[in-house]
Amino acid sequence: METYDAIRKRASVREYQTKSVERAILEKLVDAGRRAPTAMGVEPWEFVVVTKPETVKGLGKAVTPCDFVQTAAACIAVYCKETKYFLEDGCAATQNILLAAADIGLGACWIAGEREPWAKGINRTLKAPKDYHLVSMVALGWPAKETEQVKNRSLENVIRWESW
Repeated sequence: METYDAIRKRASVREYQTKSVERAILEKLVDAGRRAPTAMGVEPWEFVVVTKPETVKGLGKAVTPCDFVQTAAACIAVYCKETKYFLEDGCAATQNILLAAADIGLGACWIAGEREPWAKGINRTLKAPKDYHLVSMVALGWPAKETEQVKNRSLENVIRWESW
């Protein structure tokens, strides 16, 4: 798939088949995440891949109001150590994971992390070091139904040339 096709195809998927996701695919997604741009080459990220159904279900119960996570085949938690640009770096890594998932045909949904009240519980569950921030979690699974094209604002409504 061409990069632009993956960008257009990417959508938040919240309904998954009961089929598991192969370890090699999950490794490919993390590989895409670790190749994201990073401020000053710091690469502050670590990725926790969760595939045990009982743990995924527990994450889904903790992440309110995102109970759909309970039915995901896997979840990738994106953590970054404290650096000046940890949030930007972690978001870039998350976007790479989402685009790689779309390219493969896997359904994914980005779930915010750090600023959510449930983040501390997730950190305890995943045994994250205290100096790392939960930037995001990505729920993953094979889509239960055809993914609809995201309806974005038109290019004409968002583009400005030379100034506002």
